[in-house]
Amino acid sequence: MKLRFLFGSTFLLALMVSQSPAQNFLGFDRNNYPGDANLKVLHQTFSYSGYWLNNPPGEKTNTWTGKRPALESAGFGFMVLFNGRLYKELKHNPAALGQSDGQAAALAAGREGFPKRTIVFLDIEEGGRMMAEQQAYIYAWVDAVTGAGFRAGVYCSGIPAREGKTTIVTADDIHATAGGRDITYWVTNDVCPPSPGCAFSAPLPSQSGVGFADIWQFAQSPRRADFAAMCRNYNRDRNCYPPGIDPGSSLHVDLNTAKTADPSQGR
Repeated sequence: MKLRFLFGSTFLLALMVSQSPAQNFLGFDRNNYPGDANLKVLHQTFSYSGYWLNNPPGEKTNTWTGKRPALESAGFGFMVLFNGRLYKELKHNPAALGQSDGQAAALAAGREGFPKRTIVFLDIEEGGRMMAEQQAYIYAWVDAVTGAGFRAGVYCSGIPAREGKTTIVTADDIHATAGGRDITYWVTNDVCPPSPGCAFSAPLPSQSGVGFADIWQFAQSPRRADFAAMCRNYNRDRNCYPPGIDPGSSLHVDLNTAKTADPSQGR
């Protein structure tokens, strides 16, 4: 009887675990490092942080350089980011540029102390169907990063873009033309719905509309008038501020949900 009871309890426990909902984790990203003094309060809400390896879009410097130890000591996981090229920069030999940028991303990740096999995300700022030059750049970048011993991901749009009488989702387009490459997808879709807006919960990444997404950026600061007009829960200045952060500090964030507390597996 005792043996049966133990077996039955183990089976019941396994059944309960298998039926429990999967846990998702909330993270933030922003162009500028939030400051060492703010890490403790931010970690009360967030499990992981974005981490730029080069200058973020529109910035002339990278304030994240050298900050990996402080973030790791504060308990954060990582989303490691490399800012990619715009289409206008890809007119001459985009594959060669992708290869050199991929090598630069891998070197930067190593300098910052990220171990091999860390997932490095290529930031793709332009949406819609990728042109031939963009595809050549992206896949050369992916191949260079993986060839250097890291793993590759892309940050790209998960919002349907109008193309004639139909629509195209950038993540779907890249996924369909990747030629079997192992790529992790971090998609952005701040349209409400499906986005909950500036809400500090962690929905499923697949609720972004991209079923294979591993990370979903569901809110951006400032709120984008063209996409997020139906989102009503941002601050009056249109930014999203974490709990415990004074809006007067300008420490606004973009919000992300992921299946793990360390989406780049960079700890």
